[in-house]
Order: sequence, then structure tokens, then C-alpha cells
Amino acid sequence: VQLQASGGGLVQAGGSLRLSCATSGLTLSRYRMGWFRQAPGKEREFVAAITRSGGSTYYADSLKGQFTIPRDNGKNTMYLQMDSLRPEDTAVYYCAASASIIISAMRRFASYDLWGQGTLVTVSS
Repeated sequence: VQLQASGGGLVQAGGSLRLSCATSGLTLSRYRMGWFRQAPGKEREFVAAITRSGGSTYYADSLKGQFTIPRDNGKNTMYLQMDSLRPEDTAVYYCAASASIIISAMRRFASYDLWGQGTLVTVSS
């Protein structure tokens, strides 16, 4: 089982990036998934999460309207569309998955049991 995050890079403030989380070795439709990020010197924080079918999505309050978290179970891939990026969005972004996580726990990184390696997003001012 593998989660592979990609799509990070350097972008100017106000720009957009789309991160991908490609999965292998699992049936993605059985997993609830999330994105987390960790900035230098800070704790890992919740970004967004999505239910198995994609019918429900959840966002950190500060990111609502700025980020979206679509998924394509047929392609075994989840995405994070990030718009209007700001320097404070600079972080390593991680994707995570769990087949057993309950919805009320989807904002907690400790609740996920599968993790990607992280992809660095740097937003310049």
C-alpha cells in the first residue's frame, strides 16, 4: 500500500497549485482521506478531508473557499486544489487515508493510519 503526494513547488502569492495523492495497493473507495500540512517549526495541522464517495468535504476554517479536495476513485487519486496562495501556506503537505476512521475524527492526524511522504509548497511574497 502506498500513497504518493506530488505537485508541490514554488509559487508566487496569489497563485494556484494542485497537489495529487496517488494511491496504489488499495481500493480507494473504501478510504476516507485527508490533507495535512506542517510548516517549519510548527505542528502538523489539518487542511481538508473527504469521505469515501466524495459526498462530504471538510476544511480548516481558515481555508474554506481557498482550497478544495476532490477525489477520483477510478484513478485512485485524491487532489488538493489550492488557490489564492499566501506565504503562510508554505509547508510540507501530506496526504493521509484510513479505512476505519470515523467522520468526527477526520480532522485529527493521529486518526489516520496511511500517509504519503509529503510534498513541499513554497509561496513567495
